[in-house]
Amino acid sequence: MTDTARDAKPSDREAAVFERIEAFRRRRPRLLDDVITLAHGAGGKASAALLDAVFLPAFAAEPAGSQTDAAVLALPSGERLAFSTDSYVVKPLRFPGGSAGHLAVHGTINDLAMMGARPIALSAAFVIEEGFSIDELREIVADMAEAAAATGVPIVTGDTKVVDRGAADGVYISTAGVGVIPEGRELSASKVAVGDVVLASGTMGDHGTAVMLARGDLALEADISSDTAPLHGLMESLLDAAPCTRWLRDSTRGGVGTVCNELARDSNLTVVLDESALPIRPEVAAACELLGIDPLYVANEGKLVAVAAPDEAHAALAAMRAHPQGSRAVQVGEIHAAPPGIVVLRTTMGGTRIVDMLVGDPLPRIC
Repeated sequence: MTDTARDAKPSDREAAVFERIEAFRRRRPRLLDDVITLAHGAGGKASAALLDAVFLPAFAAEPAGSQTDAAVLALPSGERLAFSTDSYVVKPLRFPGGSAGHLAVHGTINDLAMMGARPIALSAAFVIEEGFSIDELREIVADMAEAAAATGVPIVTGDTKVVDRGAADGVYISTAGVGVIPEGRELSASKVAVGDVVLASGTMGDHGTAVMLARGDLALEADISSDTAPLHGLMESLLDAAPCTRWLRDSTRGGVGTVCNELARDSNLTVVLDESALPIRPEVAAACELLGIDPLYVANEGKLVAVAAPDEAHAALAAMRAHPQGSRAVQVGEIHAAPPGIVVLRTTMGGTRIVDMLVGDPLPRIC
């Protein structure tokens, strides 16, 4: 066998592997269900299928592109607004570290912040079940007022509806928010480039694990609190130190694994994560292991994932670590060119595996 023939064989095998990966990447989730399931609210494949089959055909003005945490609206004055909306159906309503009221404020502020916007106002709407305790409602509203005052973002309008007993699970909260994006600031997956670094602002899976244990359905006890917190201050510190930051996302439903899949899909690049660098509290890791849940898919409500330019990575990490919401920030990966559109995990055993988008819903109603 000639040297040329020997050299061609690995190349052929590599091409075959890339072809299989490309086929895997291009598989779009299809809506095959006749009814809504909890998985459709998990932020993973079922959610994407529902979005593609029902909502985007009805509402999208243009063919589907990147789905971001907020819409960007250009005003006649030339200013840009970020506009976001969200709903909160968490069960239980109160959990270690926070409540539905805290989530409702922090979640919408964070969606605006991930677009680089400075939040200016929120709305709040309540769907309340007949028979729900006035005292409990008052406590949740007080939590929202406290969170709004602490963040400096007022709740300026709202609505209240009451439904029949049994038609809701206590109270559901919907919030919307608007924020101003400073001139020249643009965060987008389209700006991500090969060689960029992936940063996480802190430990993974704290919120989802705290809510799961607070339900009391499991014979597990652990000192785990939700990390629910506003991220607009951390965002500003990061962008001041690293103005070429490419992209931001808070790792809520579906966790870091799903967020990185969205990044890979929208940038058409490869996100390579280092398992040994992933920040996970021992208590969270133990709880997830007992339940057979991968912490990569467990939600946070006060952490972000950032993609920074390589020459600004050190400054970005230093800025995040100097902020109370980013004291445990670490680099968790980098951006590669191929195979495009997927997330790869370098394991502690020295191998690699594909991190696919979340399929089911291991932790329903955690936000």
